[in-house]
Amino acid sequence: MPMIDEAVLDDLARLAHVDSRDTLRALATAGAQTREAMTLAADAGIDRLRGQERPRSVLVASLGGSAVVGDVLELLAEPGSPVPVTIRRNVPLPGWVGPLDLVVAVSLSGRAPGPLAVAAEAARRGASLVTVGALDSPLAAVCARARGVHIDAGRGRTSSRTSLWSMLTPVLQATDRLGVVEVPDALLEQVADRLDERAEACRPASEAFVNPAKVLAVALAETVPVVLGEGDLGGVAAMRASSMLARTARVPATYGVLPDAASQVVATFDGPFTAGGGQGVTGLPRERDIFADPFLDGPAQPQLGLLLLRDAAGPIESPEDADRAALVDGVVATAQDAGVRVLTVQADPGPPLVRLAGLMATTDYLATYLAIGLGMDPAVSRHIAELRDHTRR
Repeated sequence: MPMIDEAVLDDLARLAHVDSRDTLRALATAGAQTREAMTLAADAGIDRLRGQERPRSVLVASLGGSAVVGDVLELLAEPGSPVPVTIRRNVPLPGWVGPLDLVVAVSLSGRAPGPLAVAAEAARRGASLVTVGALDSPLAAVCARARGVHIDAGRGRTSSRTSLWSMLTPVLQATDRLGVVEVPDALLEQVADRLDERAEACRPASEAFVNPAKVLAVALAETVPVVLGEGDLGGVAAMRASSMLARTARVPATYGVLPDAASQVVATFDGPFTAGGGQGVTGLPRERDIFADPFLDGPAQPQLGLLLLRDAAGPIESPEDADRAALVDGVVATAQDAGVRVLTVQADPGPPLVRLAGLMATTDYLATYLAIGLGMDPAVSRHIAELRDHTRR
């Protein structure tokens, strides 16, 4: 069973050595990315969208580290947007997309095949186009030919996983200008402030016993993780956390969203990773042997870990609120009874986008510290490099 020594996460020299591409530093710039993106969007002429007719629908093409861009926009649009928001990772473009619709394509490099192909097909059909990515790129060229708006993702961005707010901010601004969602610049300033707060709390120099991301990394390292988000907002954060754990920490982590995934997640408490209380096929609890010798008896069975991402606590205003709160409490109690290690991250109060930003920032740091603590460079994967070699034409 893997374990992390807290001293490793407090050794700044070791952190710098393992983190060869300064992933932690890049995550710390999230607030600055948001502010810079607002400036770059203004320079690109995003305000001219304000006078245009609202589109019939919005389709977002994003994948990989920027995949969550579409999920965030869909989350914000769902409660009150007058137009539908859909997500597409690659072609074929749905047949209904045409001149009355807006297509948003996001790619940090401007060369990702999926968003690039979607943008090209949207341009061919006469759809309005907004793109975000490298300034001198095929995606920017497609947008220019279609007379769309292309926003530069900024310089010095080396990974889409650590450049989320450089890509998400212009998309939110563009859809705000078109009346799809309400994301004024003042709200984005609040987001930047919350991201700065998370960067301060999770900074490398903050010791492991008080740094929330380090605390979570140490505890999660000894588990097989399941990420569970509370409500739609927590669900988007859970999806992002699962992706970051897999891609950054190399830990396969499934995710679910409450209330719909409650039974699916709780069913795993009967499985092979809950030796402290799971019932197994015999129906008898399996107790952990505290005297077991890992060298003579084999390594200890990994323990299931539940990473619960909760929205900010608020008043119970409806029967639905009461039911959801009771369900969350029930899942936690059931997990603890089954010997599952429960780790909770709760959003701080604020508008939905601000709460979401704080949750995602915390789990981004968690995944990065987990990788470093396990001795892996969070930005470099040998097998990803091999995959690219195998698929290179």
